[in-house]
Amino acid sequence: MEQQAVKGRGEAVIETAFATAAGQVTQLSWDQAAATVRFEDLAPVSAFPVVPGRRWGPGWWWSATTGRHVVHGSAAMRTQLMVLDRDPDVTGLSARPVRLLWRDMSDGRVRSWVPQLFARHADGTGLLADCPSSPTTGGDRAQRARMVLEAACARVGWAYRRLEPPPTVVAANLRWLAGYRHPRNQGPPGIGAALAEVFAAPRPLADGAAAVGDPLQVLPAVYHALWCGHLTTSLDEPLHEEALICADAERSGEGVEKRLGAGGGQGRGECGGRHTR
Repeated sequence: MEQQAVKGRGEAVIETAFATAAGQVTQLSWDQAAATVRFEDLAPVSAFPVVPGRRWGPGWWWSATTGRHVVHGSAAMRTQLMVLDRDPDVTGLSARPVRLLWRDMSDGRVRSWVPQLFARHADGTGLLADCPSSPTTGGDRAQRARMVLEAACARVGWAYRRLEPPPTVVAANLRWLAGYRHPRNQGPPGIGAALAEVFAAPRPLADGAAAVGDPLQVLPAVYHALWCGHLTTSLDEPLHEEALICADAERSGEGVEKRLGAGGGQGRGECGGRHTR
């Protein structure tokens, strides 16, 4: 490994290490791995540490996108999994699937970094991401790795990002809707069409749900539709019974994760702006 992570012409040569389905650690050049390996199907190349005394430990996120569980190691990472899982442009998710290695040109030492998340986009490109709880998390080592990974991903048409936490209210609304992400909450046949009709124009959540039927049966379907993007509302304000809901007849192609990373708001549709899924 160390012999192969050598200097290139003006930039570090990147090697990758990952575990196959059989549990065997395999090494490929970065360009070859990016072109041929389905990182979304890989198990973590290293486990998340359990730190004594820390309030948060590793856990599992059930992905509505893939129908499988994805491990996470922090509250910040779970939040970003939730955001990516709701992005209609994301088709695959995995945690810590690959280790990248390179030789530091400043001192000749071999460095390595394991990004916390991988997301596959509908166009086949990938996103490697970390989920810091604050901009300074990881210190200088994280910043040095960021420059190397950004350049490596850009070379193959991918992206590397340190994902910023969404605003507090947005995150709280997403957590609530995520509780209804499973298809079992979509309701009986015909309820989707009924909701689209009732919310064809902006209407308060509780009022529209009552117009369809028993709110105890209808509200889970409303929240599931809001998660999926069939219904839309502003998530920049706390979700409540008077929140204006409307049908999203024409979904945006702009991903949630991309918009949050750009510093924008979340979840404004025909009721008050632009909405995605």
